[in-house]
Amino acid sequence: MKRKVVLTCAVTGDGPIHPRYPDYPVTPAQIAAACVEAADAGASVVHIHGRDPETGLGDRSPEVFADIVDQVRKANPNVLINLTTGMGATFVPDPANEALAHPTTDVGTAAERVGHVVNLRPQICTLDTTTMNLEGGIAGAPDCIFMNTPGKLRDMAELIRAAGVKPEIEAFNPGDILLARRLIELGHIDSPPLFQLCLGVKWSAPADVRTLIYMKDLLPPDAIWSAFGISRWQMEIVAMSTILGGHCRVGLEDNIYLERGVFATNGQLVEKAARIIGDLGCDVATPDEAREILGVR
Repeated sequence: MKRKVVLTCAVTGDGPIHPRYPDYPVTPAQIAAACVEAADAGASVVHIHGRDPETGLGDRSPEVFADIVDQVRKANPNVLINLTTGMGATFVPDPANEALAHPTTDVGTAAERVGHVVNLRPQICTLDTTTMNLEGGIAGAPDCIFMNTPGKLRDMAELIRAAGVKPEIEAFNPGDILLARRLIELGHIDSPPLFQLCLGVKWSAPADVRTLIYMKDLLPPDAIWSAFGISRWQMEIVAMSTILGGHCRVGLEDNIYLERGVFATNGQLVEKAARIIGDLGCDVATPDEAREILGVR
């Protein structure tokens, strides 16, 4: 019997949009349609961020998330929904005095960052156990820090568990796994834990086989795990993760190209990943099979 691989599609993210990419999903209707497209192409799970429909910038308001999720559930009630809780974790030091927060800082409380999860009760939501540097330079934006302190993560994890949602622990560096293991040991995250190994992000763990194996070996023995690589490493990590017994993620949040110079859609990225998974002797899990593998409702 072929091993089933859970394939997640991260359909939009909340980062800057490539100025030449046509019809990038921005409005709730467009993001929901991108989720349906990915599910129709075979994705087991859709991973969702919100965006302001007028500006296209990231928007973590509960109303935007509720609109997207409502439309996805009406169009495809079976696909698993994975909501981000990473928004509201951006500390931007004022370049003139880094002891002060720049006006573009967006740091929310634990309750604010998971409020949409508590209200909407998806099967999965992310929990980023990382604090890392992010470069500015886009539209004059200053450097910033993606900030998730241990105490904030503990409080978020407890709220997520009380909502009956499975946290997907996003690890960008080896130390993130060690912090997550401590949260598990202290009882804030239930076992078996679900990890997403995030590779290739600038100033974080590189997207190569040595790093993937090293981070995989740091996981708890009972962990369920997936991995993704950004940009040109996306499909390489699909192959490596499948070979090593993990699950996979693709989508426009992480990579907008089907091949060099050719823009992709979410559906095309899912189809390409599914072909790689199939060629390696596995099958993409259906949403019902993914529920069983991940232990979610």
